[in-house]
Amino acid sequence: MNEQVQTTHKNLTIFWFRRDLRLNDNKGLYYALKDHPNVLPLFIFDTDILDHLDSSDPRVNFIYREIQTLQNKIQKAGSVFLVEKGKPISVFKKLIEQYYVSHVFYNRDYEPYATDRDKAIKNFLEHNGIQVHTFKDQVIAEKDDILKKNEKPYTVFTPYMKKWKEKHTGQELGEYPADKYSENFIKTHGFIMPTLKEIGFEATRYNIPERLFDENLIRNYHNTRDYPAINGTSKLSIHFRFGTLSIREAFRKAFQWNETWLNELIWRDFYMMILWFFPRVIDQSFKKAYDNIEWRNNEEEFEAWCKGETGYPIVDAGMRELNQTGYMHNRLRMITASFLTKHLLIDWRWGESYFAEKLLDYELSSNNGGWQWAAGSGCDAAPYFRIFNPYRQTERFDPSLKYINKWVPEKDTDRYPAPITDHKHARERALKTYKKALKQE
Repeated sequence: MNEQVQTTHKNLTIFWFRRDLRLNDNKGLYYALKDHPNVLPLFIFDTDILDHLDSSDPRVNFIYREIQTLQNKIQKAGSVFLVEKGKPISVFKKLIEQYYVSHVFYNRDYEPYATDRDKAIKNFLEHNGIQVHTFKDQVIAEKDDILKKNEKPYTVFTPYMKKWKEKHTGQELGEYPADKYSENFIKTHGFIMPTLKEIGFEATRYNIPERLFDENLIRNYHNTRDYPAINGTSKLSIHFRFGTLSIREAFRKAFQWNETWLNELIWRDFYMMILWFFPRVIDQSFKKAYDNIEWRNNEEEFEAWCKGETGYPIVDAGMRELNQTGYMHNRLRMITASFLTKHLLIDWRWGESYFAEKLLDYELSSNNGGWQWAAGSGCDAAPYFRIFNPYRQTERFDPSLKYINKWVPEKDTDRYPAPITDHKHARERALKTYKKALKQE
């Protein structure tokens, strides 16, 4: 805490930035500024999260850079951005000791850790007479917004998607121009932003896709999205993950430009909803019978998969792209996950954890949902015997081998390993293993 900074402002309102690192179309910030003077913007580098990350994690670099950008914009409005490191509850305890805080605003988060943290902080603040205001900002449909007629949550995507579209047309997705009320940021100065090193991290090189909606690309998305060798996807997922782009803006454009892209955005809402109603999916199969699977969990084979040295070029290309860039094309996410869980019979939780460590756009709900989809254990109508054939996937989606040649240039040399397993044998083994597990249901 910057103890030397004093302010005579009373009825201080705090807006707590989290997964919404932007000023424009930020719902919680909009209402904080619109309804209250003396709004202090706050970001907390949460040590309960940071302590589990590598000191070179590029995602922290990305967050830090975005906060610097926000800080510059807020300073131009004559205000200051308070950036702290620590446990959020401890930061708020210090703040209310130092200042007269009357209101705290923030946008809701739905991951189990976040909901537990926010509940504790809300209880603490309200116990101290501080009003707490929360808003829906990172999804269009949250929690129980979309339910079946019997008030139960959907567990299959297609009927959820149809109900979602019945409820939303895009016309109701208003914009929240928080910058219109920027004069209501607190007028003070003196807060010193900690350096990246002081936060406990080192600068790393990384490439982040531009936060631009490419209209031509998105309008053609349905034709290009499955081909990793071409620039056919928006690559905006990291911006949705950290809120550097408004998800409402994305949906408004999706309604106008491309229904396939719209459906992909709805998948994000769907997986958020699944995590909300079924938090056990973090470490358990959505379909409980799949927890009976006798995984082989061969550590040497897992290491080969991680390094991109399985002898299956399409799989190895995907893993090398992930390791070197922090990004993996969605088609490759499905292929590599299917290979790990079906061909190698390695627990989907191992792969999910590896992706969580490496993906710049890692989001718990979508990552978990995607891995359980690949393993057959998730909320999907397809049967467990869907097993991707890596060779057929190559023929369909990288026929010229352009993608493979980029990431596995040695594939036709003695330096490239032989296939780690035979496809036909691995498929039969997976079917037998899954069938045996599901008989125990």
